[in-house]
Amino acid sequence: MSINHIKTLKARDLTLFTVSAILLLDTLAAAASVGVSSLFWWLFLAVIFFLPFGLISAEMGTTYPEQGGVYAWVRNAYGKRWGSRISWAYWVNTALWNPSIFILFAGVFKQLFAPELSLAGQIIIGIVLSWVSVIVNIVTLKVGKWVPNVGAILKLIIFITLIIGGLNYVQENGMANRISWETLTPTWSGSLEYIPAIIYGMLGFELMSASADEIKNPARDLPRATLFSGCIILLFYVLGTLAILAAVPVADVNLVEGLVDTLTLFFGDSSLGIAFVTVLGIAALYTFLSNGVTWAMGCNRAMAEAALDGELPKILGKTHPRNGTPMGAAIAMGVVSTLVLLFYGLIASSNEDLFWSLFSFSAVIFLLTYVGMMLAFLKLRKMDSQRHRPFRVPGGKLFARIAAYSCLFVIALALFLFIWTPAEGMQWPVFLGAIITMALGEFLVRKAEHENS
Repeated sequence: MSINHIKTLKARDLTLFTVSAILLLDTLAAAASVGVSSLFWWLFLAVIFFLPFGLISAEMGTTYPEQGGVYAWVRNAYGKRWGSRISWAYWVNTALWNPSIFILFAGVFKQLFAPELSLAGQIIIGIVLSWVSVIVNIVTLKVGKWVPNVGAILKLIIFITLIIGGLNYVQENGMANRISWETLTPTWSGSLEYIPAIIYGMLGFELMSASADEIKNPARDLPRATLFSGCIILLFYVLGTLAILAAVPVADVNLVEGLVDTLTLFFGDSSLGIAFVTVLGIAALYTFLSNGVTWAMGCNRAMAEAALDGELPKILGKTHPRNGTPMGAAIAMGVVSTLVLLFYGLIASSNEDLFWSLFSFSAVIFLLTYVGMMLAFLKLRKMDSQRHRPFRVPGGKLFARIAAYSCLFVIALALFLFIWTPAEGMQWPVFLGAIITMALGEFLVRKAEHENS
């Protein structure tokens, strides 16, 4: 079954969409928690992962401009069943990750407006935002695309403000964390816990290809958007991390409330400064919502395509009769996000614990998607070598293989470090939760196959 989609996305939309998806304020705080050596990791991982990942995403998106993106690529390489498994991992990750972003929203909201807000109150806010995201996913993309577009612009404003504030703070007070060759040199013991968050913060170039049927000129605009957004993202991640480290000692960086703490330190000395921080805080709240909406838009489309192909339950492929948007997948995501928030709310002791538990659990499942994507790239390069590729990873076959294997190594490292952390050892809840979640996906795939046999 196919649906005629309205082609509404231009290079500008794709660039802002990707910035909205990848440039994450929560990743910034996690990176700053590594310390000064995080600056090394940003640049090192940019060379061995971020750049090759972007090039591979651009080639796949222009060579196979099919609705569903990564689902379609893995399906083309390994068949519908494997495509659906990858689509499930992609979608369920977002259903699990969105609650962590909405808890981040609630934590900042508490800081700004409701200091006495309980964890239960924060969970209620998270549930409301989950369903706001569902509504935005059901409206037409012509309207819905402005949520990530505006979110990307506000993120850039916040990052620029952080960078300027950091420069002013250093001039008046000096650096809170010393920057030298010694501190820039990474130490495994001090970095391993948060390196996966940096890797995680570089994922998402492929997301815009999930809406391939809604892109006006994918062959021209996907590579351009990848280049422009990649440069913007890396620049602002590095400078934003540096701004936080300029003002906040590493030991004091809070994964949920670090942004407002830093802005208050930079600008909150006067009533005007406090008002300015509040305005920026409100902008940050909007970007947390736009993060969830952006990823849901891409992942719901991938899930809907798998369901329309008969590889996942039909209800997940149900589309809005007028808008053609993935209504079934969006509503299902809202239900899962609500249940996750309620469950984790019973066992978490603080918003930071809740954020990190949700983040780690969803990240393991999410990274499996990219293992499938890289293997699909390698196989399609070999089995479909004669296909016209409007954009190719430069450097010939050898560099393309090196790029894919480099990405696979980094993804495997991140997977390992989410499951096993140096300070605490094996993270059994994360590992077992991921196994159970993927087993549920396998059940749904087999059930759909039985329904359509």
